[in-house]
Amino acid sequence: MSGTAAAPLLSVRGLKKTYRRHSGWRHQQPVTALDDINLEVAAGSSLALIGESGSGKTTLALCIAQFEPPDAGEIWFDGICLTSLAARELRRRRQSIQLIFQGSALALNPRFTALEAATEPLDIVRTVAPSQRRTAALDCMLLAGLAPEIAAQPVSTLSGGQKQRLAIARALTVSPSLLIFDESFSGLDLIVQAQILDALVALQATRKLTYVFITHDVSLVAGIADSIAVMQDGRIVERGAMAGVLAQPEHPHTRALLAATPRWQMSNTAEGRA
Repeated sequence: MSGTAAAPLLSVRGLKKTYRRHSGWRHQQPVTALDDINLEVAAGSSLALIGESGSGKTTLALCIAQFEPPDAGEIWFDGICLTSLAARELRRRRQSIQLIFQGSALALNPRFTALEAATEPLDIVRTVAPSQRRTAALDCMLLAGLAPEIAAQPVSTLSGGQKQRLAIARALTVSPSLLIFDESFSGLDLIVQAQILDALVALQATRKLTYVFITHDVSLVAGIADSIAVMQDGRIVERGAMAGVLAQPEHPHTRALLAATPRWQMSNTAEGRA
């Protein structure tokens, strides 16, 4: 687990986002997705962002990655205010933030080989010379825990765990500083989840990556995240060091979320990754 003494890589300040939902003929009802979100993530650390479905976690991730414009507030990344950048500069900066969804594997072209799928982002951003792209992609596949013989296999033949590792490898090819995992491991069995998380811990140490894990399952990230932020109805209701919040949660919603996770599962997860 990484320390949190480093300067913030990501700083979210006063973020607000409201959507309009149709309610009857010609009527639109405002729905507050984010309400005055303030958050910092230290470089090289891991944050667990937890909450129930509809709490605003995914909207926050989309705003951080600049796929959704916030209505108000600022997002600072590596000393740059992303929310004030022109479109061209924003596209360049956004490569450093990679968002991996639960269904990221569904976006993989089933007709590609695994190596072709991993190389595709480099063909788009063109930050690596054409002659070096396949080697760079293969290196990232190895870092994500994919065996070399997987490279020539069609994507359609890969297992769910292999596809998720491939989605991580694709993200790594553009040399990001921040990886946001939005329920990325849901649907995978516990052994595969543990293997992927172990690979991410090793990657963080070698590449100095910063992680945000978005999940409703506290036990999944209890042993690897340095800090935790709990969301409810578009607001952060509690945040702090992971160990401290788990040991003594203050907000009723945090206590309810933890109560829904079996204590043996929380204990085993934390001990297994201590």
